[in-house]
Amino acid sequence: MKFFATLMAVGFLSACSQQGDGSGHRDPNEDVNRRTHAFNVAVDRNLYAPASNAYGKGLSRNTRRGIGRAASNFALPGRVVNNLLQLDLEGAARNSFRFLINSTLGFGGLGDPAGNDFGLEEETTDFGETLYKWGFGEGRYVELPFVGPSTERHTVGRVVDLFTNPLGYALDAPENLLSPTSQVLAKVGSRYEYAATIDALLYESEDSYAQARNLYLQQRRYELGVDVSVEETDEIDALFEELYGE
Repeated sequence: MKFFATLMAVGFLSACSQQGDGSGHRDPNEDVNRRTHAFNVAVDRNLYAPASNAYGKGLSRNTRRGIGRAASNFALPGRVVNNLLQLDLEGAARNSFRFLINSTLGFGGLGDPAGNDFGLEEETTDFGETLYKWGFGEGRYVELPFVGPSTERHTVGRVVDLFTNPLGYALDAPENLLSPTSQVLAKVGSRYEYAATIDALLYESEDSYAQARNLYLQQRRYELGVDVSVEETDEIDALFEELYGE
């Protein structure tokens, strides 16, 4: 109980910005963010992209997707915590049953009998969404080293989510490393799966920083259910047209 009280206090104190969600972007530290973006592009070119290419070619698609499903399954207990903090009891029950079924019948989440046989689809959420439900604004735009686009609120959420998954406390070493290891492998696999889109965004667009920022903000706001203006919808359509040629 004291642990969760501490998490809530950290979330409230850290997410002190009350700037609400809305149109456009708040990026007063753009110069710093652009330098971080340039660093991230260099890391992607020299580390992420080569690693993902080797990973993708070294494992079959089914194996990569199985690891991705396992990573999602290991993340479910943390999502249940956020469901409960949001008073989303239905989501908490769905994610709990999904975790139990896939951890047993699905061999640790490598398979998805919960979704395929029982119709229990995953309800994704995080502590950033919890803060949104509690009334905290998204704050300023931030580009994080190695992570990429974020906001002040989402950054706090990312940090708190590192400690909200009960598996990290319930499992002994080395089993407690299964979740973070699978998360890293899943991200590497995603980099390989969406290589064409990511390469077009980072290396072929006229201003990759501005496009990454706009795409992230639009996607994040959509995930949270924030109303998007007609102007923003037109802007995001133009970005997708440039990326996909549609």
